[in-house]
Amino acid sequence: MKEFAGVNCIPIVLDTQDPAEIISTIKHLSPGFGMIVLEDIKAPQCFYIEEELRKLLPIPVFHDDQHGTAIVVLAATINALKLVNKKVDQVKIVMSGAGAAGLAIAKLLHNYGATNIVIVDTRGAIHPERDHLNEYKQAVSAFNINNEQGSLSDVIA
Repeated sequence: MKEFAGVNCIPIVLDTQDPAEIISTIKHLSPGFGMIVLEDIKAPQCFYIEEELRKLLPIPVFHDDQHGTAIVVLAATINALKLVNKKVDQVKIVMSGAGAAGLAIAKLLHNYGATNIVIVDTRGAIHPERDHLNEYKQAVSAFNINNEQGSLSDVIA
């Protein structure tokens, strides 16, 4: 952070995986910081932790796996679309992976204007009628506008 952005930072490692403990610790440490960057917190806990901290804290909360990766993918998508002379709302985007980064990428692409995004996880394409979707996967299931189902090779065709 210092080298690339000129920002002083202090890595703080917590010896817990419990979301409530993480939230409480960061809340109590936050008055000494101008921003919180979460790192290496797996999905779906990372979504809950980030959401709660954003509600509680008056400073920015950034999750590297979500926001950092999503920004890079959006930039690459914009450039790829320019190369093929297409608009984001004219293409189908197929994604492999529905973890922290994958779901954040899908949301950012959708916010940018992508209307047809099919996300595939270990159980296949995420669609509104599929069972066993957590609240975060359920939210992005609507991006699969044609309700495509099946494996990655099925939906990428």
